[in-house]
Amino acid sequence: MNVQRAQEIAESPTLANVTFNGVRVYIQNVDENKGTARIFPIDDTENEQEVALSDLREH
Repeated sequence: MNVQRAQEIAESPTLANVTFNGVRVYIQNVDENKGTARIFPIDDTENEQEVALSDLREH
């Protein structure tokens, strides 16, 4: 996923269908300089992690 699209999704009030390793996730914020996003699974809000934008998929 590119930085611009990830930022659009993070700022949108609508929940996008984004997955990380096949698990649907919510994008909290995007670090443009590092090319990463802070995410958590929709059904496990305590499991936050920072992942590469290239590992995120929009469906």
